[in-house]
Amino acid sequence: MASFGENLRRERELRGVELRDIADATKISVRFLQALEQDRVDVLPGGIFPRSFVRQYAKHLGLDPDRMVTEFDHVYGPEPVVPKTASSPRNRSDARPLLVFVGLLLLAGVGFLAWKTSRPEARGANAEPSAMVPPPTSFPPDRVYPPPTPTPNAAPSAGEVKGLALKLTATEDCWIAVQADGAKVIDRILKTGETVTVTSKNEIALSVGNAGGVTYTLNGRPGVPLGREGEVRRNIVVTRESMASLLQETPPPR
Repeated sequence: MASFGENLRRERELRGVELRDIADATKISVRFLQALEQDRVDVLPGGIFPRSFVRQYAKHLGLDPDRMVTEFDHVYGPEPVVPKTASSPRNRSDARPLLVFVGLLLLAGVGFLAWKTSRPEARGANAEPSAMVPPPTSFPPDRVYPPPTPTPNAAPSAGEVKGLALKLTATEDCWIAVQADGAKVIDRILKTGETVTVTSKNEIALSVGNAGGVTYTLNGRPGVPLGREGEVRRNIVVTRESMASLLQETPPPR
């Protein structure tokens, strides 16, 4: 049975992701990421850091972070809770003068801040900060198969094709991620022999971690090979205009 670290490494390799990519995105050192995959928890810092590393690792790969942290706790035990020691009455009484002094300092700071903000030049200098724009969560705009220049009889006409139906069959274990009309519908490992079908009105975006381990049909017609075994292909965009470049040529009638 594979260990926790071996399962992490397998998920990463199926997606074609390098440790350096995870380190750059999460700011976790490659040394600590290697320690996770090698089950060397003794190398990791203590406290909440190991579980934080597992959670960020899982998020970057598209895994369920809560489930991965739960599996980590099951293998290595939950984080120890340090009991709080009750302070003696003497300690509490000794701390009262310090608390009074800190309270006075806070009151003085609040009064000074109120005076500063009430001045006309201070009110005129205040500017409302601009809203932060969240980063986009969709696939990058680069496309592996841009729509080809239409040629006569190169693709089915709009009257013949009402939408898109992509049927994927795994000949080997293969990670796939599919978006239909901009919405994520699949992001998981397709087991050998498993088949899934995705439909959309206008566009399908496909990424695979083992291009040679999956075959497909598009609107019932067989597709061309996506790549070699073990090759990672991202953002293969399928539309009614580009589907002709993804389909095998139909042999001419005899």
